[in-house]
Amino acid sequence: MKQKISLPQSFRAIDVIRKKRDGCELSQNEIEGLVNAYTSGDIPDYQVSAWLMAVVLKGMTRAETAALTDAMLHSGDVLDLSGLKAKKVDKHSTGGVGDKTSLVLAPLAAAAGIAVPMISGRGLGHTGGTLDKLEAIPGFNVNLSVTEFRRVLETCGCAMIGQTAEIAPADRKLYALRDVTGTVESPYLICASIMSKKLAEGIDALVLDVKTGSGAFMKSEKDATFLAELMVETGERMGKQVVALITDMDQPLGNKIGNAIEVLEVLEVLRGDGPEDLKELCLELAAWMLHLGGVASTVTDGRQQSAKLISSGKALDKFRQMIELQGGDARIVDDPKLLPQAQHMTDVLSTKAGYVNSMQCEDIGTACVILGGGRERKEDSVDPAVGIVLHKKVADRVSAGEPLATIHYNAEAQAARARQLIEASCVVTDAAPSAKRPLIHKVIGSGVMGKSAERS
Repeated sequence: MKQKISLPQSFRAIDVIRKKRDGCELSQNEIEGLVNAYTSGDIPDYQVSAWLMAVVLKGMTRAETAALTDAMLHSGDVLDLSGLKAKKVDKHSTGGVGDKTSLVLAPLAAAAGIAVPMISGRGLGHTGGTLDKLEAIPGFNVNLSVTEFRRVLETCGCAMIGQTAEIAPADRKLYALRDVTGTVESPYLICASIMSKKLAEGIDALVLDVKTGSGAFMKSEKDATFLAELMVETGERMGKQVVALITDMDQPLGNKIGNAIEVLEVLEVLRGDGPEDLKELCLELAAWMLHLGGVASTVTDGRQQSAKLISSGKALDKFRQMIELQGGDARIVDDPKLLPQAQHMTDVLSTKAGYVNSMQCEDIGTACVILGGGRERKEDSVDPAVGIVLHKKVADRVSAGEPLATIHYNAEAQAARARQLIEASCVVTDAAPSAKRPLIHKVIGSGVMGKSAERS
């Protein structure tokens, strides 16, 4: 139920901003006051922007992080899904380039008999957003009411929406503001954002995909591990089973970056095809979802069940059903040409022969944003048709004049800027890289499985 907390007469946003600017710990009442005042429109964007930057620069204590998560969680309704017999399990990623796993995992886990109430977000910075990808499907409605969300969930076992007016409205406002004020990367803000809307879903368990590398918000594995432990601790504090996988984002996941073309790659994976790295990560995340959901006795069993659900076509059928129930054109499943398509394409060619030694993954994500696949400003709209298709990944051999990538674009000037970034981001050397980073670095488990568990 929604908890309405009235502001104390003495509350002043400027006092909270100054206190955090000076590195002092805020009280629960001060954090609740700021969150509630912003959610209700009583204080302006510029004051909250100042507070967000102070948090980025000064950090937060564990108590502050928990208070912020709780205030954002109770800024709206917390769903009661106890009437659903199936265990409720969701998955969330901290954001990456080419990361479209949610679109695979929701129908895949639902096909296994798990309820997946997935509340997602839009693109942040250089990373793509699940909602933007879903809206590339003609007619797909991510703005369901809580009643409609529940109906879809009860009918097909999965539903994917954005933060509604009823669910975590504070996060919806803060999420958009962080995107345009350079305050995305704070682990405390990331934790509160993710956990508030996930806990508002009424879930029993949560699988987190915490990215690390050049395309992640957490560049170092140390920082990614800190964030993962912070989120696991927050979830467990509120009585949920939480597992976090630390996964690689030193290069884009899969081969396609951009909303409509990522949906196309999702369809490929659900048919049993698609890039190996994307398939591997989807199966691993699904395995943990099935294990926490009680339909797989072990993670290995969950992986095997997930592979069978894809090969049998049941996961694809569930995706088709969810699209229909949320107003989308389900014909795209069998005829992907119905997805938005860019007017022009151009190749980015390698200037030398050798091996792709590395990619500046963030720059590739930024190139997609420049094309119109994301938002450079808060008020920008997203072009679902544009994007980038990679033909080479790290350690691949390339000849001089061979395409590294193909740009799908609708504006020449944007394509020229994107091309420069992509060319600079791909480093080709005479020798192959000595070692390739693993896709899955480690797993940090819930209290049920121990504080830290290596990949099973």
